[in-house]
Amino acid sequence: MFEKDAILTVLKTVKYPGYSRDIVSFGLVKDIQIDGSAVGVMIELTSPNPEIGNQIADSARIALRNALPGLADAHVQVRVPTPQTAASTPPSRFNQNRLPGIRHVIAVASGKGGVGKSTCSVNLACALQKLGARVGLMDSDIYGPSIPLMMGINERPTISENEKLAPPVAHGVKLMSIGFLLNDDQPVIWRGPMIQKTIQQFVNQVEWGELDYLLVDLPPGTGDAQLSLCQVVPLDGGVIITTPQEASLGVVRKGIAMFEKVNVPILGLVENMSYFTAPDGSRIEIFGHGGGQRESLRRNLPFLGEIPIYTAIREGGDAGIPVVVGQPGSDPANAFLRIAEGLHQRFR
Repeated sequence: MFEKDAILTVLKTVKYPGYSRDIVSFGLVKDIQIDGSAVGVMIELTSPNPEIGNQIADSARIALRNALPGLADAHVQVRVPTPQTAASTPPSRFNQNRLPGIRHVIAVASGKGGVGKSTCSVNLACALQKLGARVGLMDSDIYGPSIPLMMGINERPTISENEKLAPPVAHGVKLMSIGFLLNDDQPVIWRGPMIQKTIQQFVNQVEWGELDYLLVDLPPGTGDAQLSLCQVVPLDGGVIITTPQEASLGVVRKGIAMFEKVNVPILGLVENMSYFTAPDGSRIEIFGHGGGQRESLRRNLPFLGEIPIYTAIREGGDAGIPVVVGQPGSDPANAFLRIAEGLHQRFR
C-alpha cells in the first residue's frame, strides 16, 4: 500500500513543460486514488494544448514507476480544457479567485535587469493615481527591492483590524515591499519556497482595500517570483519594459513567452531609454531606437509608448519623488502619463 504523501513527493519531480516549477506547486494535481498496488492520478491543466497534457502524463507515469517499487499500474488521467473553455475563463487560471476589492492586477515585467522597470512602475502607478484611479503598487523583487527608495518612504506596515498588514501610502499610492520589513542593507538570502510564501503573503495578507489597479513590479527574468504570482492571483495583463537594443529585446521575448504560456495577456510594450536630447537640441540614440515598436509589430502586440532618457526621471527616483509627482506637466511626466492613459482607457 502506498501513501498519498509519498505519491505527491514523486509528482513534485514532474516539471510543467518549459518551467522550473512542478505540477504539484502549480495546483494541477486534483486527485490521487490508491487501490492496492495500483495508483490513479487526476491532473487538470489550464492550457488547451493537448501536447502539454501528453508530456505531463508521460512524465508522471515514468516518475511513479521509477520511484515506487512494487507499483503494478500507474493510471494518469489529464483533463485538458477546450479552446472555447480556456478563452472564456479569466487569464492566469492557476488560481481563479479574484482578489476582493481589486478590479485589475497588472504585472510590470522585463526579461533583464537595468531597463528601468521599477522606474516605470512607480511613475505609472503615480500617473494612474493622478488620473483618478485608486492604485496599489506591490514590489515583488525580493532580492533587490527598490520601491521604498523610489517612492520616498521606508516605514514598517502596521496591523489592521483584520490582522492584516496595512500598506504604507506615498503620493496617494498604497505600497508593499520586503524593503519595509528589513533593516537597512540587510540582504535576503532565501530559496524559492520562501519567495513563493512571501508573494502569497503580499497578495493575500495585506489590507489593500478597494483598488482600481494593483501594479506588481516583478524582478527580472522568469523565475520563482513571476511563477508564484501567476499561481496566486489571476493577472489581467502584463506590461513589458524594454530598451531599444537587441540584447534587451532578446531576453524580453522570453518574458513574453512566459506570460503567453500561463494565459496572461500582454497589454503592451514600453520602450524605455528610447533616446536622449542633448542641450543643443540634437537627438542621440544611445541604445538605438525603435526596437520596442518593431518587436510589438512583429508579435502583433500593442506598443504603449516610448520614454526618452531624462535626467529628471533619475533624479526623481533617487529623491523618492517620481517625476510624475515632482514635475507634473513636464515632458518626462507627460511621457508616463500618456502610457497610463492608454492603460486606463483599456479597462474603462
